Amino acid sequence: MSDSASVLARDWLQRFEAALATGDARAALPLFNAECYWRDLVSFTWNLRTEEGHDAIAAMLAARLADVRPSHFQLEGEASTAEGVTEAWFTFETAQARGRGLVRLKDGGAWTLLTSMTELKGFEEKKGPRRIMGAEHGVHKGRETWAEKRQHEQATLGYTEQPEVVIIGGGQGGIGLGARLRRLGVPTIIIEKNPRAGDSWRNRYKSLCLHDPVWYDHLPYMPFPDDWPVFCPKDKIGDWLEMYTKVMELNYWSSTVAEKAHWDEQAQRWDVRVMRDGQAVTLRPRQLVFALGVSGYAQVPKITGAETFEGQQHHSSKHPGGDAWRGKKVVVLGANNSAHDICADLWENGADVTMVQRSSTHIAPSASLMELALGGLYSEQALANGVSTDKADLIFASVPYKIMHTFHIPVYEEMKKRDADLYARLEKAGFMLDFGEDGSGLFMKYLRRGSGYYIDVGASELVANGSIKLKSRVGIERINPRSVTLTDGSELPADLLVYATGYGSMNNWLADLVSPEVADRVGKCWGLGSNTTKDPGPWEGELRNMWKPTPVQNLWIHGGNLHQSRHYSQFLALQLKARMEGLPTPVYKPAPSHHLR
Repeated sequence: MSDSASVLARDWLQRFEAALATGDARAALPLFNAECYWRDLVSFTWNLRTEEGHDAIAAMLAARLADVRPSHFQLEGEASTAEGVTEAWFTFETAQARGRGLVRLKDGGAWTLLTSMTELKGFEEKKGPRRIMGAEHGVHKGRETWAEKRQHEQATLGYTEQPEVVIIGGGQGGIGLGARLRRLGVPTIIIEKNPRAGDSWRNRYKSLCLHDPVWYDHLPYMPFPDDWPVFCPKDKIGDWLEMYTKVMELNYWSSTVAEKAHWDEQAQRWDVRVMRDGQAVTLRPRQLVFALGVSGYAQVPKITGAETFEGQQHHSSKHPGGDAWRGKKVVVLGANNSAHDICADLWENGADVTMVQRSSTHIAPSASLMELALGGLYSEQALANGVSTDKADLIFASVPYKIMHTFHIPVYEEMKKRDADLYARLEKAGFMLDFGEDGSGLFMKYLRRGSGYYIDVGASELVANGSIKLKSRVGIERINPRSVTLTDGSELPADLLVYATGYGSMNNWLADLVSPEVADRVGKCWGLGSNTTKDPGPWEGELRNMWKPTPVQNLWIHGGNLHQSRHYSQFLALQLKARMEGLPTPVYKPAPSHHLR
């Protein structure tokens, strides 16, 4: 089967290359099915774009073929066929870069095509056979050691020498991107307000562990040790990030607060004013990256009477843990990941805790999610089957967002059957369940709105059996000195009120650090334009403003979970490197801004 699949794929690639070589944008269209999608990660478009259908593909090729000059399409490994679809990996080149892709063929024509840039010609990472010597053998007067060179760099970059890139935010996103830029020789400074790398994890409630499995969460270049726990505790992640910044020799400015940034039109640079260890420093990078997480500021609802509350109240992002609340009454407003984790932590510490659920939540039991949704790509079995992390990332990326939900619906249909008993008991307890508006479950909710779900690692059983008390279909109407009044008129006594109420759009950070006008020009970050709850249209086909040129010159947004930060940092780093080297980077169809926040 693989022999015939490989013959089919090799023939398609040869015909595809020949069609592109004609320079006729429509010559390749007969090689695509009537329903077809071409997702490009930088290699053809200097953008993250998905062309949907023949006309969109032809328009992209008409605009880009002359510059890109694609060639050398070669089958990588053996193709495979399952359920009438042939999948084939391939490599290719363009005038400026090398790339890797994945095509799915149905009835001999392309159904989905992924092309991704892997490296810039002449600006490759100095790895493997290209690695630097490190030592200068022989005798040289005045020779600097590696440590002395590193100390000189740390003393001068940002002062007498200016960085090419400043990354605001030193969590996993900023650190991973910083590592990729370091490998590409792009002078970069990472700004982090906390005293140590990893503190954004250390400072969360003490029971926090990753809900995604370890195989899904590696940082670039350096996988976690193969004995690390499947679900990593927050403090181990914090220590790993701190170690990583040191061994990757990142210019990481901790205890530094970014105060203001503005674009200097005449100099074509940003002015970024920061306070570092009490000293004001102005950085002048060409490129400015905001890597402040997948969300904006914490959203705390304005509720009548909040100022009269005599207990404690805080947002979930500030919750230290349940130790101090034994025997106390706690109300948690919200029913997504953080709300469940915090309720479980409080219950374990002996608190009397009530969850207030205002709208329905998708529950995905961790074991089922691991086996049904992630196991084929991110697991020990996947590794044994030859699916490396890099390959898994590209397989994941190769599914166009337009049809991604159809891949996920069967997963969650099976989950409904497998976990029917838990779901039935949750509903009997009054919990409002959903599986997304089209039944596509957790990841589509994450992409569309970044909320509305819980990966169940134990708290759902506590809700189902009544250990965590539940008030659903209500909100908090008023806060009293020692209680809250709900919208159904009932009253809950409270010593602590936790707002597990989510976060705003990432461009909220821009409003404060740059200006509201710039924030509005960038527009809403995240979401696909699916016209589902909290993801208004029009359809965009890619995540808004993420890892690609934004409507504001030389301003970039980087974020997402550990998987996305790892994978997409590669493409953002290549875009930044190309600009530093003065390569032409004509962006095909930069996405307009449809929504302000």
